Amino acid sequence: MNENMPRAEIRAKKKKEYSRSEIAARSILKTYRREIWAPFISAVKQYELIEKGDRIAVCLSGGKDSAVLAVLMRQLAAHSDVPFECEYIVMDPGYSSENRKRIEENAALLELPIRVFETNIFSVTSKQGGSPCYLCARMRRGHLYSYAQSLGCNKIALGHHMSDVIETTLMGMLWGSQIQGMLPRLRSTNFEGMELIRPLYKIREDDIVRWVRYNELEFLGCACKMTESAAVDETASKRRETKELIRRLKESGNRDIEKNIFGAIHRANIDTLVGYKLRGEEHSFLEQLEDKIAEGPSRQIEKNGKLS
Repeated sequence: MNENMPRAEIRAKKKKEYSRSEIAARSILKTYRREIWAPFISAVKQYELIEKGDRIAVCLSGGKDSAVLAVLMRQLAAHSDVPFECEYIVMDPGYSSENRKRIEENAALLELPIRVFETNIFSVTSKQGGSPCYLCARMRRGHLYSYAQSLGCNKIALGHHMSDVIETTLMGMLWGSQIQGMLPRLRSTNFEGMELIRPLYKIREDDIVRWVRYNELEFLGCACKMTESAAVDETASKRRETKELIRRLKESGNRDIEKNIFGAIHRANIDTLVGYKLRGEEHSFLEQLEDKIAEGPSRQIEKNGKLS
């Protein structure tokens, strides 16, 4: 290659040598290695998301998050020292023909061997009164678990990222009157032997957006028919407000706001909380207070070697 050739021209020439799929994958490993690949690998290792012999159903919704998840999982499966397999599944809850076509075209562009299965979720939820989104989410999760299990999978991987985790935590405090997070890994209570994992747990949404723009990709924003009919879910509205709140806080000078909230759910100090839930059972700080009183001075001496 001519050394005197301008960098932009060299970059364009190199791009012609690869397919769109290869370019997208290479950009994660090179251009966005620090922002996407490194936090992905960190999450997989820290939370022990993938184990030897796993067969993981990577769930694609048609959006950017699940697309980058699929590309990451495919790269890891090809190069990991821990052997595991992936199935790339798409659940069609009743998409319009245009949205279904876009999902299939993007999968072909990224060379993802997807399996599409159909459900009647949109039809069922559209008949419900009030906001149908909670029911839709539960039905989606159930169908994904069931189909994945039928393929011999023991895990499903979803595209929730760090920004989702942060927003969910804030929403719980501001509008739900509770402190709650979003776990990177959890076992299903309804499908024996199945687990849910979130490999994008440490990746910021802004970095996913940059990767999408860099590769000139176009994904579905929201393919929900309820949104199309202007039946806006209150939760979605609150999530938008939360996103805007975080953005304003960052612009006001608190650049570490996301990192701080994310760190907080890893270092919750239960000793300072008035009340908390553990495995669905409510507890009060008074329980710990009563335990200390019951110990009495003699027990304190035995533990500490002196009476304080």
